[in-house]
Amino acid sequence: MKDITDEELAAANARFEELRQTKPFAAAARYDRAANRVIVDLTNGASFAFAPQLLQGMEGGTPDQFAEVEMIADGYGLHWEGLDADFTVPGLLNGIFGTAKWMAQQAGRATSPAKAAAARANGAKGGRPKKAAA
Repeated sequence: MKDITDEELAAANARFEELRQTKPFAAAARYDRAANRVIVDLTNGASFAFAPQLLQGMEGGTPDQFAEVEMIADGYGLHWEGLDADFTVPGLLNGIFGTAKWMAQQAGRATSPAKAAAARANGAKGGRPKKAAA
């Protein structure tokens, strides 16, 4: 592993401080059991909330595990020790709840009344029609 020089460390700290000045970080984070939401208060005065089950690796978590949310890296990220899960606050604000592959899989699982009705109609007809041979 390469040794980090004092200059490289200073440059990294400067980049991090610039990020702190231009992007909102977490000022506080907590889990609201009644609403089943993680609530994040941001350094810019705004707040946002999300269902923890939306995050990759947290789908099977318990309320006690969700309540163990802690801020890391001076509010740049959130960490759940019991679930071994870490997410950046800027990523969450941008709707990044997992890897690109995982999120693409989740997009195909969306349900709606129209999708459910179409599935019932296809089932009543014997299921999805077979593709014709080319």
